[in-house]
Amino acid sequence: MSAPGSGTPPAPEPPQACHLGDAPEPEAGCVTCSDTAVRVRVLRVLDDGMALVDTGAGHEEVSVALVPADVVAPGAVLLVHAREAIGVPR
Repeated sequence: MSAPGSGTPPAPEPPQACHLGDAPEPEAGCVTCSDTAVRVRVLRVLDDGMALVDTGAGHEEVSVALVPADVVAPGAVLLVHAREAIGVPR
């Protein structure tokens, strides 16, 4: 598809970061799937790199393998995408 009247395709929109420290805003989307990370609160740290979290809509088990272990504790707020904690909000 080309831009109206120009005969050339429109420029693609720039990708946004997936909340890995340099994301411009917490609402920035994932480059891979265009989904967003959500803020959750850790309720309990489980075995095998997992944690029980409160999403605001219920409780879920998520992987915390990508987040530093010293950050993962009851009460901590994490950013989760696709059931994987991927960072800590600033």
